[in-house]
Amino acid sequence: MNCLQLFSKAKKLMDEEKPEYWKLIDELESIEVEEKVLGTVEKNVHIDGKLFLGKGSVIKAGSRIEGNAHIGENCTIGPNAYLRGNVLIADNCKIANSEIKNSIILSKTNVPHFSYVGDSVIGENVNLGAGTKIANLRFDDCNVKVDFYGNKVDSKRRKLGAFIKSGTKTGVNACINCGVIIGKNCFIYPGVFVRKSIKDNVQLER
Repeated sequence: MNCLQLFSKAKKLMDEEKPEYWKLIDELESIEVEEKVLGTVEKNVHIDGKLFLGKGSVIKAGSRIEGNAHIGENCTIGPNAYLRGNVLIADNCKIANSEIKNSIILSKTNVPHFSYVGDSVIGENVNLGAGTKIANLRFDDCNVKVDFYGNKVDSKRRKLGAFIKSGTKTGVNACINCGVIIGKNCFIYPGVFVRKSIKDNVQLER
């Protein structure tokens, strides 16, 4: 499967109510990335892996890519962004001084400041407030179970983050538990710890 096919599959699956979102991360780990730079890579950027960079996109100074990355058109990465593992970022996204590990980020999404996104899928038009962190590992080192609205489904994965659907916004310093699904158009208030999955149009206050 190529990157564009996986983007399409992720967009479709994130519109459905199924617990198997983690299969997107399984497929991401074996994705083939075309090596082509159509945008701009500034000085003092370290790249160790294959990079596709779309037209109008820029990777700013101090950023580091360790692994394979597909970055779409009109994206801004950095300064001082850290991408590792296989990372897919669709068009019109902004990733600032944050760490993205082994994740899929769909179009028009912002991960601006001091955030961590690991082994996760982030939908379209999502904004993660400064300091938003997504957990991807249990204390007991067991497989992460996806919380399908009260029904725990074993992902067979030791590391798995969260699945955030389109239009959702998090406030500063929000924390999201591993295996959590956050529905469309949700507002997660500053400082909130999202312990379990929530459906569409929820405002979660502290």
